[in-house]
This record gives sequence, structure tokens and C-alpha cells, in this order.
Amino acid sequence: MAQSSPASSNLNRNSGGLFAQWRQRISERTLRSRAAEPGTVFLDLRRVYIVPTGAGWGYVGMLILLFIGAINYNLSLGFALTFLLIGVALIDMHMTYRNLAHLHLVPNRSHAIFAGETAQFELSIANQKNLDRYAIWIGFVDPQQDFPEQALDLAEHSSTSVTLSVPSQQRGWLAAPKVRLRTRFPLGLLVAWSYWQPSLQCLVYPAPEIDAPPLPQAARQIAKLDLHDGGELVTKHFEGGSSTQLHLDFAQLPAHLDIESKLARMTRWVLQAEQEGLRYAFSLGDVELGLGQGSAHQTACLRALALFDGQRVCS
Repeated sequence: MAQSSPASSNLNRNSGGLFAQWRQRISERTLRSRAAEPGTVFLDLRRVYIVPTGAGWGYVGMLILLFIGAINYNLSLGFALTFLLIGVALIDMHMTYRNLAHLHLVPNRSHAIFAGETAQFELSIANQKNLDRYAIWIGFVDPQQDFPEQALDLAEHSSTSVTLSVPSQQRGWLAAPKVRLRTRFPLGLLVAWSYWQPSLQCLVYPAPEIDAPPLPQAARQIAKLDLHDGGELVTKHFEGGSSTQLHLDFAQLPAHLDIESKLARMTRWVLQAEQEGLRYAFSLGDVELGLGQGSAHQTACLRALALFDGQRVCS
């Protein structure tokens, strides 16, 4: 039985390694090349990259063997078959490239979440050409973690929305990672891909404290004797007719708690006050909010908690 020489084996391994390194370098270069892109992004030809897949390199090897065999045996049908398969490969290259190029990408919206929850980023993809697109895979890409991809088809002159997820770990602004679109349609001999950095971010509120103590005792203020009412004590009423005033003050929290623990407790108290239908004032650094209640008041408080940097609220 004939065996391949060590030199031949090393050559095969080295060539395969070179192709893998070349493709990896292209991916890394395109992954780092773009900052956040506001508004609609158009995938022109310069933004779409294409290389053979593993099956594609096997196809190239087969073509080389067919061509060599046709030369050695002077086979006209061998030449015809070889050039026919080369034509198939060229058509596949054109269709793979065309399947991804000239798409319009639009960042839509995201909703605020609490730390530890999954951020949802909604994106739109529009096909304004007179051709259908098939088997396009889209997903976030990051060197530090893997994200699932979604497959989609686009009819001519149509658009669709996709929602991509990212786990959150800490409060503050969470920017959408870079998006990769790729396709191997129709034959899988080549892969075309493009990167897009949408200008989209999600606000992450602090995770509320799980076993927080009850809301701080509301302060009831007692006025002096009212001589017009027979010398009886009277209670001073605050805005809205309430005789109690709930004030959530970051500066009054226990000193042994670190900043994140204090923010978690304030978050829990804001949610609890809203749940119980209480009016409350809010103090955090340079943010002072008077007595209020409802969705807008709660959002203002949670936003201040999310963006607090230790002394003031960031923009």
C-alpha cells in the first residue's frame, strides 16, 4: 500500500492552515473596521466579502484533477466537463454575492431592562431589488462570546424585522454588538458576509435588591397648637392632600453598603412605591425629584439610578 510522504502531509496541513489563517485575518480586519453607523446602512459591493468554503476548496481540487486528467488522456469530454463545472462555480459565485449585496439595514428600537435580563434589539432589513433573497443568516458577533443566528428569506421589494438578544450584566448603557450577515446560497461552495455596527443601545437599570427592607418610614409632621380649633394639635398636609411624605434619599442609606447595593435598594423601593400607589420624592446625587407617581416618574428615577457614576448622573 502506497503511503504519503511526511513532506506531502506537512504541505497539506500547511496549506489548510494558511487558508484558515487568511480567512480569520479577513474576518478580524472587517470586524474591527467600523464604528457605530447611525441611520440606514446600504450594503454596497465594497462591504460584501466572499471566500470559498471547505466544500468550495474541495470543488477547486476536483477541477484541478479533472483538468490534469483531461490533458494526460487528451479527452475532449474531460475538457468540456471541466469547463462546464468552472462555469457552474462562476455562476454560484455571482449568485452568492448578489444574494447579500444591496440590502438596506435599519436600527429600530430597544427597551430598557434590569441588569441580568436579556436585552432585545430590533433591526429591519429591506430588499429593494427585483430579486428574492434566500437563506441569509443574521446575528450578533463578538470575539468574547457566541450569539445564536437567525435565518431569513426576503422576497423582492419587501422588508422584515428581526430581534436579536444580548444578556446584560451591569447597569448603564448597553450598546448593540456588531451584526454579521452571511449566506452560502445557492450551492454552498462560497460564503459571502458583511458586518454592520448599528447605532442602537439599551438602557439597563440596576437589578432590584431581592430581600430589601421595607420602605423608609414616611415622615408625619405635626404643627403647633391651633388656637382657632380649641387648642387641638393639627397635622400638616402635603401636596396632593396626603398627610405623609415618602422620600427615597440615596444619602440616607446605611454607610456600610457599597454603591451598587444602595442603587439596588433604591431600585426596589421605587418599584415597591409604584406598586403600592404611593407618591414619593427621590434624591440621588445631583438629581432631585419632587413628590410624584406614575410611569414617567418611575422612569425618571430608574434612569437616574442606571446612569449614576458615584457622584452625579451621566448623560
